Amino acid sequence: MIYTAFEMQRAWMAGFGIMAKKGSNLLLSTAHPMAWSPGAESMARSMEVFAHAVEPRGKPAFGLDVTNVDGVSVAVSEEIVARKPFGQLKHFQRAVSGRNDPRILVVAPMSGHYATLLRGTVERLLPDHDVYITDWRDAKLVPTSAGRFDLNDYIDYLISFLEELGPDTHMLAVCQPSVPALAAVSLMNADNHPCTPPSLTLMGGPVDTRRAPTSVNDLAHNRPFAWFEQNVIQSVPNVYPGAGRKVYPGYLQLSGFMSMNLANHMKSHWELFRHLIEGDAESADSTKAFYQEYRSVCDMTAEFYLQTIDLVFQRQALANGEFWHRGRIADPAAITRTALLAVEGERDDISGIGQTRAALDLAVNLPESKKHYYMAMGAGHYGIFNGRKWREDVAPVVEAFVRTHDMAEVAPAPARVALPHHVEPAVTPGVEVA
Repeated sequence: MIYTAFEMQRAWMAGFGIMAKKGSNLLLSTAHPMAWSPGAESMARSMEVFAHAVEPRGKPAFGLDVTNVDGVSVAVSEEIVARKPFGQLKHFQRAVSGRNDPRILVVAPMSGHYATLLRGTVERLLPDHDVYITDWRDAKLVPTSAGRFDLNDYIDYLISFLEELGPDTHMLAVCQPSVPALAAVSLMNADNHPCTPPSLTLMGGPVDTRRAPTSVNDLAHNRPFAWFEQNVIQSVPNVYPGAGRKVYPGYLQLSGFMSMNLANHMKSHWELFRHLIEGDAESADSTKAFYQEYRSVCDMTAEFYLQTIDLVFQRQALANGEFWHRGRIADPAAITRTALLAVEGERDDISGIGQTRAALDLAVNLPESKKHYYMAMGAGHYGIFNGRKWREDVAPVVEAFVRTHDMAEVAPAPARVALPHHVEPAVTPGVEVA
């Protein structure tokens, strides 16, 4: 009932938004007499901000049609390599030949946003990598006839995708998938699987949430499991293909993210209004583009969400050696072949410092030469995989790490930057709004 009520409200607000946008256009038209009245522009821009805030949003496009390879602009096309009910494997095919770039699977979070949240991650990797990404589906669009999808299925999907791509495929997991990616790699190492990744990069992930817990961790840990079952799980309304499926709705996840830094989000919208008044179209478009992506949310299946709450945030099962997958323990101690890089942001307010690095401590049988840690100074959670700090600071470290451990590399590699093993900066409090 709550989800249905939300959909009705969203439809009403969308209608008001359309009217506000039309009113804004009228007040900005010099052909309209009202446009010359005092305060007309301020009213028009305020309506424009409102219209943008309530605009309905679906799945955004990656829009990565071109990249630069060795100083030459080349076309990029998207190709679906494998399709499954709850996700597909997408390839960013570059119009180049004769290159031996490392193949890398980017594992996008299933945490309420679409894989396009990693657009900046993919864009930065494209010039020197053969990039694939997990493109997860919105659970409300998957019919109940497709069955269930939980954390174990997520791991199965990752292993299946790696098998589809073949040996020597590197893996990079951003945030939430750090745990299932580490579990999958543990299982593949234990089985001596031929498609075991030569390297795994974990970025801002909750491997062990007991380390430097954040407000997100506290919320998930301090409330009883039954609270989540009773208060956040809802049924998909009849207007969607997945009608009747139990889900954790994307709009609840977005509300949680927004409330974490509400003052900063309000400030961003005030600055959007100010940029529009001042005629700073570039800054206004940048803010609009960010929120266009940020507000595009999707649902997660109830079983996946609840299992994540239980195993990752409340019991820290992987860190405690209690993560069962299909009747067996996924033990990071089994990792002996896959090099690990843990990346953390100094100002990450979602995954605290040390939570990702815990993976290096758990892989007790992996040689130290295959363990690397990097602290992105001044970067918040989103800054480690998007934006300037990602492009200029984090990406070169990731690229050098991948090249160092690329089993298939035969051509001379580009100049490599030094890989820092352990960085212990003085941590200063603060938050960075994505």
